[in-house]
Amino acid sequence: MLGLMQEWPLLCHKLLDNAANQHGNREVVSRSIEGPIVRTTYAELRRRALRLADRLERDGFALGDRIATLAWNTARHLEAWYGIMGIGAIYHTLNPRLHVEQLAWIMNHAEDKALFVDLTFLPLAEKLAAQVDSLRRFVVLTDRAHMPETALPGAVAYQEWLEEAQDGFAWKSFDENTAAGMCYTSGTTGEPKGVLYSHRSNVLHAMIASMPDAMGLSSRDVVLPVVPMFHANAWGLGQSGPMVGAKMVMPGAKMDGASIYELLDTEKVTFTAAVPTVWLMLLQYLEETGKKLPYLDKVVIGGSACPRSMIQKFQDQYGVEVIHAWGMTEMSPLGTLCALKPEYAGRTGEQRLDVQQTQGFAPFGVEMKVTDDEGREHPWDGRTFGRLKVRGPAVASAYYGGAGPEQFDEQGWFDTGDVAHIDPNGYMEITDRAKDVIKSGGEWISTIALENLAVGHPDVAEAAVIGVRHSRWTERPLLVVVLKPGRETAKADILACLEGKVAKWWLPDDVAFVDEIPHTATGKIRKTALRRQFEDYRLPGD
Repeated sequence: MLGLMQEWPLLCHKLLDNAANQHGNREVVSRSIEGPIVRTTYAELRRRALRLADRLERDGFALGDRIATLAWNTARHLEAWYGIMGIGAIYHTLNPRLHVEQLAWIMNHAEDKALFVDLTFLPLAEKLAAQVDSLRRFVVLTDRAHMPETALPGAVAYQEWLEEAQDGFAWKSFDENTAAGMCYTSGTTGEPKGVLYSHRSNVLHAMIASMPDAMGLSSRDVVLPVVPMFHANAWGLGQSGPMVGAKMVMPGAKMDGASIYELLDTEKVTFTAAVPTVWLMLLQYLEETGKKLPYLDKVVIGGSACPRSMIQKFQDQYGVEVIHAWGMTEMSPLGTLCALKPEYAGRTGEQRLDVQQTQGFAPFGVEMKVTDDEGREHPWDGRTFGRLKVRGPAVASAYYGGAGPEQFDEQGWFDTGDVAHIDPNGYMEITDRAKDVIKSGGEWISTIALENLAVGHPDVAEAAVIGVRHSRWTERPLLVVVLKPGRETAKADILACLEGKVAKWWLPDDVAFVDEIPHTATGKIRKTALRRQFEDYRLPGD
């Protein structure tokens, strides 16, 4: 027997409809690419998204077409997302930090038919246009007054192009499993892989993300998504913000500490999210200026492991709750968030930080387990670590085009490539990427744990740990350090801050000082480049 409930497909444009109907006057504020702060509302954003959908249809775009965006977080980018999805086409966010050849490969693989591009990225778009044959429409996200000369064939200014649309367009109807968005992994190993989100998965992920033990968003929040829309859907904030009717503050192109602080302060932001490197810049700005964060309640930190010292500084010095999170492009992207269950709610000081430095527990909609290399499941004992596998309604079941089939098994589990353990209360802690873990004398050493301890040293700006060849132990850890400007310290001083906090045989055999640590296009440390840089390094005493 089936239930007698209405068919109501979970389509992304219904999120924006709800925002316009229930929270129509709520602001969406952007630092525009042209410079000034501009303001709109959910009602106006929906009206413009409908016009964009109408204009796309008039240009011949339809269900299933891939429409690329090369843009920062602004209201224009957000309304483009919803307009694209509203005709059943697929938004394809491009990461501008990738190399032009890699971007061209991705666009050709996706067969993108149109490109919406910010002024910042026009030179990049001009290079791509000559390498991607499927492109037939270029829309520059600006108005007529700021439209520059460009070599993009037939390029139009967004505002002028939108004015040719008509009001009265109605969203298209289709199955909720229709593809809505596309994002490619950064391709640190092999070619990038395409992840294809559905309307259903995006809506469910927005609901999951907004739950109290996840991001805990409401219409009373002012949300600043510093994490870019091209970085795994801005961690779902482009959908969950409109769903709950939160005021949105879009940071545009300026990601430095002073610019982020300006928006946090002037717009009275209560919630924000980004990778640790962004918050390092903000905390340094606060330290230099003595400014405070009187309005900010909560910050979500993910993308790479959040240093314990960062959690402590946000909470103790600025009164801001830190939610340590973990996820992947393949997970839409949220997998775990470190809210405190009743079992841990009473902890304070170092004991509380012990919990908060884990990546947290999985919300409803995410299942996870840890296995050995043969697939045998490990216990949730907080000690036994192995390969982390996940499944759920917002987790990929395959890559676009069939790449990487070995990461998906017959029971629907996706092998994340991370090494982790889970404690009896469900709290998961990433100990490494499977390809980065150091195997010394048959034992595993977590590079992430060592890195987090090293950045707790007052003179260290950034740290990375890699395995270096060793004649007896196969490989041993080398700590690579970037010092803060103007600081000097000895290797022994840095190693001393690790002693007593990890097993003695985990301690790095040496420290190498560098001016810069290489990063991927998504801001993660590029261990492959570091290993090449130090492939001939000889450890002391070896």
